[in-house]
Amino acid sequence: MKVPKKVELPILAPEGRRSEVAGVVGPQLPRWLKRNLPPGGGFGRTREVLRKLGLETVCENSLCPNRAECFAHHTATFMILGNVCTRPCGFCAVQRGRPQPPDPDEPRRVAQAARTLGLRHVVITSVTRDDLPDGGAEHFYRTVQEVRSLTGATVEVLTPDFIGKPEALERVLQARPEVFNHNTETVPRLYAQVRGPKSRYWWTLEVLRRAAQSDPNIKVKSGLMLGLGETRQELVEVMCDLLRAGCRLLTLGQYLQPGPGYLPVVRYLPPEEFEELGQLARRLGFEHVSSGPFVRSSYHAWEAVQGS
Repeated sequence: MKVPKKVELPILAPEGRRSEVAGVVGPQLPRWLKRNLPPGGGFGRTREVLRKLGLETVCENSLCPNRAECFAHHTATFMILGNVCTRPCGFCAVQRGRPQPPDPDEPRRVAQAARTLGLRHVVITSVTRDDLPDGGAEHFYRTVQEVRSLTGATVEVLTPDFIGKPEALERVLQARPEVFNHNTETVPRLYAQVRGPKSRYWWTLEVLRRAAQSDPNIKVKSGLMLGLGETRQELVEVMCDLLRAGCRLLTLGQYLQPGPGYLPVVRYLPPEEFEELGQLARRLGFEHVSSGPFVRSSYHAWEAVQGS
Protein backbone atom coordinates (compact mmCIF):
# COMPACT_ATOMS: atom_id res chain seq x y z
CA MET A 1 0.00 0.00 0.00
CA LYS A 2 1.49 3.32 -1.02
CA VAL A 3 1.36 5.98 1.67
CA PRO A 4 0.85 9.57 0.48
CA LYS A 5 3.84 11.87 0.82
CA LYS A 6 4.25 13.75 4.06
CA VAL A 7 1.93 16.74 4.34
CA GLU A 8 1.79 18.11 7.86
CA LEU A 9 -1.18 19.92 9.30
CA PRO A 10 -0.24 23.11 11.14
CA ILE A 11 -0.55 22.99 14.91
CA LEU A 12 -2.39 26.17 15.77
CA ALA A 13 -2.80 27.79 19.17
CA PRO A 14 -6.40 28.44 20.26
CA GLU A 15 -7.58 31.95 19.57
CA GLY A 16 -10.52 34.10 20.61
CA ARG A 17 -12.44 34.31 23.85
CA ARG A 18 -13.48 31.18 25.73
CA SER A 19 -17.04 30.02 25.48
CA GLU A 20 -19.20 27.29 26.97
CA VAL A 21 -21.82 25.53 24.84
CA ALA A 22 -23.68 22.40 25.91
CA GLY A 23 -21.04 21.44 28.44
CA VAL A 24 -18.11 22.06 26.08
CA VAL A 25 -15.45 24.67 26.83
CA GLY A 26 -12.64 25.97 24.71
CA PRO A 27 -11.91 28.70 22.17
CA GLN A 28 -14.98 30.36 20.71
CA LEU A 29 -16.71 27.64 18.76
CA PRO A 30 -16.76 28.03 14.98
CA ARG A 31 -20.16 28.17 13.31
CA TRP A 32 -20.09 24.54 12.15
CA LEU A 33 -19.97 23.33 15.78
CA LYS A 34 -23.18 25.05 16.78
CA ARG A 35 -26.41 23.14 16.32
CA ASN A 36 -30.07 23.36 17.26
CA LEU A 37 -31.93 20.86 19.38
CA PRO A 38 -33.78 18.30 17.24
CA PRO A 39 -37.57 18.47 17.00
CA GLY A 40 -39.86 15.80 18.39
CA GLY A 41 -40.57 14.29 21.78
CA GLY A 42 -38.35 11.24 21.66
CA PHE A 43 -35.73 12.75 23.96
CA GLY A 44 -37.90 12.56 27.05
CA ARG A 45 -39.11 9.03 26.39
CA THR A 46 -35.61 7.67 25.87
CA ARG A 47 -34.39 9.27 29.07
CA GLU A 48 -37.41 7.94 30.95
CA VAL A 49 -36.72 4.36 29.81
CA LEU A 50 -33.09 4.63 30.87
CA ARG A 51 -33.94 6.15 34.24
CA LYS A 52 -36.64 3.61 34.98
CA LEU A 53 -34.24 0.73 34.33
CA GLY A 54 -31.34 2.39 36.14
CA LEU A 55 -29.00 2.40 33.16
CA GLU A 56 -26.02 4.55 32.27
CA THR A 57 -25.14 5.84 28.81
CA VAL A 58 -21.87 7.13 27.46
CA CYS A 59 -23.98 9.80 25.77
CA GLU A 60 -24.69 11.51 29.08
CA ASN A 61 -21.58 10.60 31.04
CA SER A 62 -19.18 11.83 28.37
CA LEU A 63 -21.26 14.93 27.55
CA CYS A 64 -21.57 13.83 23.93
CA PRO A 65 -22.74 16.71 21.69
CA ASN A 66 -25.06 14.29 19.83
CA ARG A 67 -27.00 13.06 22.85
CA ALA A 68 -30.07 15.21 22.19
CA GLU A 69 -30.26 14.02 18.58
CA CYS A 70 -29.75 10.35 19.46
CA PHE A 71 -32.22 10.39 22.36
CA ALA A 72 -34.78 12.10 20.12
CA HIS A 73 -34.47 9.15 17.73
CA HIS A 74 -34.89 6.63 20.57
CA THR A 75 -31.30 5.42 20.52
CA ALA A 76 -28.41 5.50 22.99
CA THR A 77 -25.07 3.84 23.67
CA PHE A 78 -25.33 1.77 26.82
CA MET A 79 -22.44 2.10 29.28
CA ILE A 80 -22.15 -0.98 31.48
CA LEU A 81 -20.08 -1.70 34.61
CA GLY A 82 -21.05 1.54 36.31
CA ASN A 83 -20.22 5.18 35.69
CA VAL A 84 -16.84 5.44 37.44
CA CYS A 85 -13.68 4.78 35.41
CA THR A 86 -10.29 3.60 36.68
CA ARG A 87 -8.32 5.41 33.93
CA PRO A 88 -7.51 9.16 34.13
CA CYS A 89 -7.74 9.95 30.40
CA GLY A 90 -7.16 13.62 29.69
CA PHE A 91 -10.03 13.98 27.22
CA CYS A 92 -12.93 12.13 28.86
CA ALA A 93 -15.65 13.58 31.09
CA VAL A 94 -16.61 10.24 32.67
CA GLN A 95 -16.13 10.27 36.44
CA ARG A 96 -12.89 8.78 37.75
CA GLY A 97 -12.31 6.94 41.00
CA ARG A 98 -13.08 3.65 42.74
CA PRO A 99 -16.06 1.93 41.08
CA GLN A 100 -18.68 -0.33 42.64
CA PRO A 101 -18.82 -4.09 41.93
CA PRO A 102 -20.62 -5.04 38.69
CA ASP A 103 -24.41 -5.28 38.92
CA PRO A 104 -25.36 -8.87 37.95
CA ASP A 105 -28.80 -7.75 36.76
CA GLU A 106 -27.49 -5.01 34.46
CA PRO A 107 -27.23 -7.20 31.30
CA ARG A 108 -30.94 -8.07 31.56
CA ARG A 109 -31.92 -4.43 32.00
CA VAL A 110 -29.85 -3.36 28.98
CA ALA A 111 -31.68 -5.94 26.90
CA GLN A 112 -35.01 -4.76 28.26
CA ALA A 113 -34.22 -1.15 27.35
CA ALA A 114 -33.14 -2.18 23.84
CA ARG A 115 -36.43 -4.01 23.34
CA THR A 116 -38.52 -1.15 24.74
CA LEU A 117 -36.79 1.38 22.49
CA GLY A 118 -37.11 -0.91 19.47
CA LEU A 119 -33.40 -0.85 18.66
CA ARG A 120 -32.22 -2.80 15.62
CA HIS A 121 -28.54 -2.20 16.40
CA VAL A 122 -27.36 -2.05 20.01
CA VAL A 123 -24.06 -0.46 21.00
CA ILE A 124 -22.57 -1.52 24.34
CA THR A 125 -19.55 0.17 25.87
CA SER A 126 -18.14 0.46 29.37
CA VAL A 127 -15.91 2.38 31.67
CA THR A 128 -12.43 0.90 32.00
CA ARG A 129 -12.35 -1.52 34.94
CA ASP A 130 -8.71 -2.20 35.69
CA ASP A 131 -9.84 -3.22 39.19
CA LEU A 132 -11.52 -6.40 37.89
CA PRO A 133 -9.43 -9.50 37.08
CA ASP A 134 -11.02 -9.80 33.62
CA GLY A 135 -11.60 -6.07 33.10
CA GLY A 136 -15.34 -6.72 32.88
CA ALA A 137 -15.12 -9.13 29.93
CA GLU A 138 -17.64 -11.60 31.39
CA HIS A 139 -20.10 -8.76 31.91
CA PHE A 140 -19.74 -7.78 28.25
CA TYR A 141 -20.34 -11.38 27.23
CA ARG A 142 -23.48 -11.71 29.33
CA THR A 143 -24.87 -8.38 28.11
CA VAL A 144 -24.45 -9.34 24.45
CA GLN A 145 -26.15 -12.67 25.10
CA GLU A 146 -29.09 -11.05 26.90
CA VAL A 147 -29.59 -8.48 24.14
CA ARG A 148 -29.53 -11.17 21.47
CA SER A 149 -32.00 -13.43 23.28
CA LEU A 150 -34.48 -10.65 23.96
CA THR A 151 -34.27 -8.50 20.81
CA GLY A 152 -32.56 -10.25 17.91
CA ALA A 153 -30.77 -6.96 17.19
CA THR A 154 -27.25 -6.73 15.83
CA VAL A 155 -24.71 -5.85 18.51
CA GLU A 156 -21.64 -3.64 18.58
CA VAL A 157 -19.25 -3.66 21.51
CA LEU A 158 -16.89 -0.78 22.22
CA THR A 159 -14.39 -2.16 24.71
CA PRO A 160 -11.38 -0.98 26.70
CA ASP A 161 -8.00 -2.64 26.14
CA PHE A 162 -8.28 -5.09 29.10
CA ILE A 163 -4.66 -4.15 29.94
CA GLY A 164 -3.56 -6.35 27.06
CA LYS A 165 -5.02 -9.56 28.59
CA PRO A 166 -5.80 -11.87 25.64
CA GLU A 167 -8.07 -14.16 27.69
CA ALA A 168 -10.34 -11.24 28.60
CA LEU A 169 -10.59 -10.12 24.98
CA GLU A 170 -11.30 -13.68 23.88
CA ARG A 171 -14.24 -13.92 26.28
CA VAL A 172 -15.86 -10.85 24.71
CA LEU A 173 -15.24 -12.20 21.23
CA GLN A 174 -16.89 -15.49 22.17
CA ALA A 175 -20.17 -13.55 22.20
CA ARG A 176 -19.62 -12.96 18.45
CA PRO A 177 -20.76 -9.33 18.22
CA GLU A 178 -21.44 -8.14 14.68
CA VAL A 179 -19.06 -5.22 15.28
CA PHE A 180 -16.04 -5.10 17.58
CA ASN A 181 -14.93 -1.53 18.27
CA HIS A 182 -11.89 -0.35 20.20
CA ASN A 183 -10.90 3.27 19.85
CA THR A 184 -7.38 4.32 18.98
CA GLU A 185 -8.27 7.91 19.95
CA THR A 186 -5.03 9.61 18.84
CA VAL A 187 -1.59 9.20 17.29
CA PRO A 188 1.32 7.44 19.07
CA ARG A 189 3.18 10.68 19.86
CA LEU A 190 0.22 11.95 21.91
CA TYR A 191 -0.80 8.64 23.47
CA ALA A 192 0.57 9.13 26.99
CA GLN A 193 -0.74 12.70 27.16
CA VAL A 194 -4.23 11.84 25.89
CA ARG A 195 -4.87 8.34 27.23
CA GLY A 196 -2.68 8.32 30.33
CA PRO A 197 0.27 6.22 31.48
CA LYS A 198 -1.58 2.87 31.54
CA SER A 199 -2.51 2.86 27.84
CA ARG A 200 -0.27 1.64 25.03
CA TYR A 201 -0.63 2.24 21.31
CA TRP A 202 0.62 -1.27 20.51
CA TRP A 203 -2.02 -2.74 22.88
CA THR A 204 -4.68 -1.03 20.83
CA LEU A 205 -3.34 -2.49 17.59
CA GLU A 206 -3.03 -5.93 19.17
CA VAL A 207 -6.62 -5.82 20.44
CA LEU A 208 -7.86 -4.96 16.96
CA ARG A 209 -5.62 -7.57 15.31
CA ARG A 210 -6.85 -10.36 17.60
CA ALA A 211 -10.46 -9.32 17.04
CA ALA A 212 -9.99 -9.38 13.26
CA GLN A 213 -8.36 -12.82 13.36
CA SER A 214 -10.96 -14.34 15.68
CA ASP A 215 -13.82 -14.44 13.17
CA PRO A 216 -14.02 -13.08 9.61
CA ASN A 217 -17.69 -12.26 10.17
CA ILE A 218 -16.91 -9.74 12.92
CA LYS A 219 -16.45 -6.22 11.56
CA VAL A 220 -13.55 -4.48 13.33
CA LYS A 221 -13.82 -0.77 13.95
CA SER A 222 -11.83 2.03 15.54
CA GLY A 223 -12.04 5.79 15.96
CA LEU A 224 -9.82 8.85 16.19
CA MET A 225 -10.35 12.25 17.77
CA LEU A 226 -8.86 15.11 15.78
CA GLY A 227 -7.75 18.54 16.87
CA LEU A 228 -5.33 17.49 19.63
CA GLY A 229 -2.20 18.50 17.74
CA GLU A 230 -1.74 15.53 15.40
CA THR A 231 -0.32 16.00 11.90
CA ARG A 232 -1.64 14.73 8.59
CA GLN A 233 1.32 12.38 8.21
CA GLU A 234 0.71 10.93 11.67
CA LEU A 235 -2.94 10.32 10.81
CA VAL A 236 -2.00 8.52 7.59
CA GLU A 237 0.45 6.32 9.46
CA VAL A 238 -2.17 5.40 12.08
CA MET A 239 -4.71 4.60 9.37
CA CYS A 240 -2.21 2.28 7.72
CA ASP A 241 -1.46 0.62 11.07
CA LEU A 242 -5.18 0.06 11.61
CA LEU A 243 -5.62 -1.47 8.18
CA ARG A 244 -2.69 -3.80 8.73
CA ALA A 245 -4.30 -4.86 12.03
CA GLY A 246 -7.50 -5.82 10.19
CA CYS A 247 -9.62 -2.79 11.05
CA ARG A 248 -12.01 -1.90 8.23
CA LEU A 249 -14.47 0.57 9.83
CA LEU A 250 -13.27 4.01 10.91
CA THR A 251 -14.71 7.08 12.63
CA LEU A 252 -13.07 10.51 12.60
CA GLY A 253 -14.46 13.30 14.78
CA GLN A 254 -13.54 16.61 16.37
CA TYR A 255 -12.26 16.58 19.95
CA LEU A 256 -14.19 18.98 22.17
CA GLN A 257 -12.92 19.91 25.62
CA PRO A 258 -15.63 18.74 28.06
CA GLY A 259 -14.69 21.11 30.88
CA PRO A 260 -11.88 22.94 32.69
CA GLY A 261 -8.96 20.72 33.57
CA TYR A 262 -9.20 18.56 30.46
CA LEU A 263 -6.92 18.65 27.44
CA PRO A 264 -7.39 21.85 25.43
CA VAL A 265 -8.49 21.89 21.81
CA VAL A 266 -5.47 22.69 19.65
CA ARG A 267 -7.38 23.06 16.39
CA TYR A 268 -10.93 22.96 15.05
CA LEU A 269 -10.99 21.18 11.69
CA PRO A 270 -13.59 22.52 9.21
CA PRO A 271 -16.15 20.12 7.70
CA GLU A 272 -14.46 20.14 4.30
CA GLU A 273 -11.24 18.86 5.87
CA PHE A 274 -13.12 16.03 7.55
CA GLU A 275 -14.61 15.17 4.17
CA GLU A 276 -11.15 15.14 2.61
CA LEU A 277 -9.78 12.89 5.37
CA GLY A 278 -12.74 10.56 4.97
CA GLN A 279 -12.05 10.23 1.25
CA LEU A 280 -8.38 9.59 2.00
CA ALA A 281 -9.29 6.81 4.45
CA ARG A 282 -11.53 5.17 1.83
CA ARG A 283 -8.77 5.32 -0.76
CA LEU A 284 -6.39 3.67 1.67
CA GLY A 285 -8.79 0.75 2.02
CA PHE A 286 -11.38 1.29 4.77
CA GLU A 287 -14.75 -0.19 3.85
CA HIS A 288 -16.86 2.30 5.82
CA VAL A 289 -15.79 5.71 7.10
CA SER A 290 -17.74 8.26 9.12
CA SER A 291 -15.89 11.56 9.18
CA GLY A 292 -17.19 14.89 10.45
CA PRO A 293 -16.97 17.36 13.33
CA PHE A 294 -19.79 15.68 15.30
CA VAL A 295 -18.90 12.07 14.47
CA ARG A 296 -18.33 9.86 17.51
CA SER A 297 -17.61 6.13 17.87
CA SER A 298 -21.25 5.08 17.93
CA TYR A 299 -22.85 7.97 16.04
CA HIS A 300 -25.19 6.43 13.41
CA ALA A 301 -23.39 3.16 14.13
CA TRP A 302 -26.10 1.09 12.44
CA GLU A 303 -25.18 2.50 9.03
CA ALA A 304 -22.03 0.38 8.78
CA VAL A 305 -23.96 -2.81 9.61
CA GLN A 306 -27.43 -2.41 8.14
CA GLY A 307 -26.85 0.12 5.35
CA SER A 308 -29.50 2.45 6.78
